[in-house]
Amino acid sequence: MIEINNVLCPVDFSDLSRRALDHAAAVAKWYSAQLTLLHVHLVPKPALPPLAPEPEALVSPIRGQLRQSLEAWAQEAATGLSTTCLVAEGGVVDEILAEAQSADILVMGTHGRCGLDHLVLGSVAEKVLRKANCPVLTIPRAAPDATDAVPGLFHHIVAAVDFSDASQRALVFAMSLAEEAHARLTALHVIDLPEAVETWIVDSHDGRGHLERWTQGTLHRLRELVPEEIRPYCHVEELVEEGKPYREILRVAHERNAGLIVIGAHGRGIVEQAFVGSTAQHIVRQAVCPVLTVRPA
Repeated sequence: MIEINNVLCPVDFSDLSRRALDHAAAVAKWYSAQLTLLHVHLVPKPALPPLAPEPEALVSPIRGQLRQSLEAWAQEAATGLSTTCLVAEGGVVDEILAEAQSADILVMGTHGRCGLDHLVLGSVAEKVLRKANCPVLTIPRAAPDATDAVPGLFHHIVAAVDFSDASQRALVFAMSLAEEAHARLTALHVIDLPEAVETWIVDSHDGRGHLERWTQGTLHRLRELVPEEIRPYCHVEELVEEGKPYREILRVAHERNAGLIVIGAHGRGIVEQAFVGSTAQHIVRQAVCPVLTVRPA
């Protein structure tokens, strides 16, 4: 069972961040967690003198106005919750990541297919997803409006499993959410075949038999990852598909009208650069439901 005691939601006062706040409030209410609203006033790094003046910091009246705006949002979206409103200044990504060190989950809005093209070029969302230590719940523009309770939000969860440490930790989160919400859970593995192997499987009896044995073995591995004690509290489906992983994950989520996709994100350092173009990045860009991205412990 996972514990969520502190939910962090960065707010830039856009409609997208308001939608994210509604989802963050729903999660915080369900787990009786602290909700932290964070607004970062961007202070660009100064250019080398004498090319530019020193960046302008927040003056007290403006800081006070921003805090009042955050408190108004908190009062409207998070009635009855314990909330903290923070105004920081500096680099937006750096300040979000610093505050995320003490969060159990970070909830933020994304712009959908059009706006998220900027992910490829290094937007705030992409950098946070690559570097945050805590799980990140991204809310796309196309996601349904938030309800007051997690069971309404996450009625069917699709958890992508490639048997890496990250995806197995993601499955633990997915199982805990499904158990808490009495939701349906699809544990999905996608077999990504090289073209030559796929041709052999399609064109030969031996190949088709090999794929069937592979599929059955993978189903057995998936079932072993799901403890029997959670099955009375949520309907669990183990599923193995073949194809491009991100396409199959999105297809299965669409066909099951999923309220949440849970995926693992791999590694840091040089590996983190591979997030752009990865399965996780494609899913975050194209999903129409919220996506929870989880890193290995």
